[in-house]
Amino acid sequence: MTEQGAQVMLKGLEDPRSSVRLRAALGVGTAPDPRFVDKLVERCAVEPEFFVRDMLTWALTRHPVSVTLPALFREVGSERAQARSQALHTLSKIGDRRAWPAITRVLLCDGDDEVARSAWRTAVVLVPEGEESGLATVLATQLGRGGRETQLSLSRALVALGEVVLPVLRAATTAPDRRVRTHAFATERLLRDPDAGFEFAIEEAKRAVALGGDGQEGR
Repeated sequence: MTEQGAQVMLKGLEDPRSSVRLRAALGVGTAPDPRFVDKLVERCAVEPEFFVRDMLTWALTRHPVSVTLPALFREVGSERAQARSQALHTLSKIGDRRAWPAITRVLLCDGDDEVARSAWRTAVVLVPEGEESGLATVLATQLGRGGRETQLSLSRALVALGEVVLPVLRAATTAPDRRVRTHAFATERLLRDPDAGFEFAIEEAKRAVALGGDGQEGR
């Protein structure tokens, strides 16, 4: 692509019209060029429209990993929550396990729920074989956190790790915090029966906790 053409594309990413930004992101992904990577990452941090951010992420996945990973590694340390969240999301879509070191405990426990949720999803995708147990231990520290959507995201991440999460879930069922116990019971229920549904699992867990049970009823 000519320098002039590249500048037109880059300018389009900042157009006030979301439809123009979307077309520009599509164009950048269709004709990948390392010159675009920094701008794509920069726009991910501030783009207000979800569907445009999704196209920006797609465009980044079309570029060489050797160029995108260093830029995304820098971004996960940004002070801007959206920048961290979108960079994590993009790493999950790229799926290169060389990005695993970027998924730190700080991100997995991030104070912003959306960043933490992105970190949980990404961690499950990138975790190297043999490190699932350590990841489960960190994720379990977040049990009981946030609202229903946040809790569902964490449960899905833990369930995706498989049977390795059972020891930390069992330990969490004796936690002093009622919310932690309930969330742990519900997650174990989903692990045993993925078709149960999170709402059903939570209500069942609430009953078990209220009755002082061990969450094993019905086994």
